[in-house]
Amino acid sequence: MMSRRDFKQTTISERLLRVQRRFPATIAALTTVLFLTLLNLPGALAQTNQKLGAAHQVSTPDGSPAFDPHNVSGVWEHEGIGGTIASGPVAPMTPWGQAKFDAAKPGFGPRRVPPTEDNDPVLICDPQGFPRAMTLENPEPMEFIQIRGRILQFMEWNHNWRTIWIDGRDLPKDLEPTWYGYSVGKWEGDTLVVKTAGLDDRTWLDPLGHPHSDALRVEEHYRRVNRDTMEFTMKVDDPKAYTMPWMLVKMKVLKLNPKYEIQEAICAPSDEKNFNRDITIPADTFGKAK
Repeated sequence: MMSRRDFKQTTISERLLRVQRRFPATIAALTTVLFLTLLNLPGALAQTNQKLGAAHQVSTPDGSPAFDPHNVSGVWEHEGIGGTIASGPVAPMTPWGQAKFDAAKPGFGPRRVPPTEDNDPVLICDPQGFPRAMTLENPEPMEFIQIRGRILQFMEWNHNWRTIWIDGRDLPKDLEPTWYGYSVGKWEGDTLVVKTAGLDDRTWLDPLGHPHSDALRVEEHYRRVNRDTMEFTMKVDDPKAYTMPWMLVKMKVLKLNPKYEIQEAICAPSDEKNFNRDITIPADTFGKAK
């Protein structure tokens, strides 16, 4: 005859056996639920991002489409073609800056020299660098790609890009100079303020030959006034080259082009050499600009 103790032990054993039998099925069920959850996660995140974006969208008084003033993503084109220094006049130069300027021999503007004497660094396919890439001498568009913690700015000309960190960090100290420097940004109201340092002094500020040193600091302001329009300004401060800060770009307008895809536009030294030989030099029939 089974004792009460044996009965309890049997009952516990049976329960444990039932749990063991059910465990694989439970795991399988949980695995299925987890898989379906992960499968739908991108859609759920996209919907969440859409809701967050919609929460920041604003409409303009003139009834133009709603937009997020804190999102600069998209392909942008400079309104109008050409232009070098948008504000003028240039700040007075220091003796160091004047010497660098005098040594520059541009193929453009009032100090223009014949193509055979032009020493603009871009003619040997050196990068335009920053801030020259944004002084609007080229009509090529650019693209902003805004993701968590940073904005990637991709220039069509020469297929170059820069990172603008918007995660709250400050500009590092003792930066090694690079073509496009180191940039950090933050939102002040609806204006994106970007500060850049650590710039290579081999580049010119513009095709007129205005120089800069490795002490250059640049401050950009971007303000999206409606879905399709963004205002842009740029101030430079280089105490080694200029006696005071000045506006390299006082005000320019960027226009959104949602149908355009950034193309490859590479400056290849061989192409540049052939272009100068076959086009630039033969076409230079006017000599030095007066």
